[in-house]
Amino acid sequence: MPYTTQPNTAIVVHGAGDLRVEELPAPTPRADEAVVTVAFGGICGSDLHYWRSGAVGESILREPMVLGHEVVGNVTVAAADGSGPAVGTAVAVHPATTGTAPGRYPANRPNLAPGTTYLGSAALLPHTQGGFARHTALPTRMLRPLPAGLCLRDAALAEPAAVALHGVHRAGDVAGKRALVIGAGPIGALAAAALRRAGAAEIVAVDLQELPLRIALEVGADRTIHAADVAAIDAVEADVVIESSGNRHGLASAVRGAARGGTVVMVGLLPTGPQPALVSLAITKELDLRGSFRFVDEITEVLAALADGSLAVGPVATHEFAVDDALEAFVTAADSSVSGKVLVRF
Repeated sequence: MPYTTQPNTAIVVHGAGDLRVEELPAPTPRADEAVVTVAFGGICGSDLHYWRSGAVGESILREPMVLGHEVVGNVTVAAADGSGPAVGTAVAVHPATTGTAPGRYPANRPNLAPGTTYLGSAALLPHTQGGFARHTALPTRMLRPLPAGLCLRDAALAEPAAVALHGVHRAGDVAGKRALVIGAGPIGALAAAALRRAGAAEIVAVDLQELPLRIALEVGADRTIHAADVAAIDAVEADVVIESSGNRHGLASAVRGAARGGTVVMVGLLPTGPQPALVSLAITKELDLRGSFRFVDEITEVLAALADGSLAVGPVATHEFAVDDALEAFVTAADSSVSGKVLVRF
């Protein structure tokens, strides 16, 4: 049955607390777009923020928006201009479109380009619609064919794993170093996996919940610490810290747990506006504090690592729901005591 006659079920947020499963019109691709029939979508923290509060930082929901940027599927209709993969190709999606707004940034870091858009983002108006739909038209430059032997369900972790890997890359060479991961949710767990692959000598994970700590151990951490154990965190003295909790308490733990002269990479996005921070301690320790925002093209490296087994991600995905059960999926994803990465099956 052609995709144009199939239900195009999508997950649409209309406002804070207003999440709906709707039928959308079939997509009409442009010449450089392929139609992808989505197999799985991973629920990200940003999706949860749009659902619960109607905003992510300064990106405020002003119109209904299809959520989702962690999507994988199969090409149903190839691009009319001949670019991109053929019909039937299994693909992951790089959800960014590099911006062209005025402003300076390093040419080799297009993730920092002003005006860059991301699937399922309310940063601009009209919003950039996301990929949580059974059929979606996407520019072929976003599509990454899966390596042989890599299944779509495992590839559904590629986008968040790329975010984690970018954070590890921002830390520099971690081989032989002691690493501390603050916040062992999906991004933190994937960071632990990336640190293990990169040759870190010891990896310590910190979280408030037992489930994420257990997952971190399964994918690469050597030991864990409960976030309330301040003395134990201070005693780590890590060469490299990946802060993935996205809150000021986690950033304070990162500064305390870093060794003198160490590097703290801030992957977790803190709320907009001023935040209290242990700046004096960061100064006296001569810490390098580095931001990490999304990723460049690490998704290609991730897909290869998933295919050859050098990056362990399986335990991170703890739940899978049918698209018709989207609300239950979001409720589950919002509770880190019971879930890791939650996948929606389209």
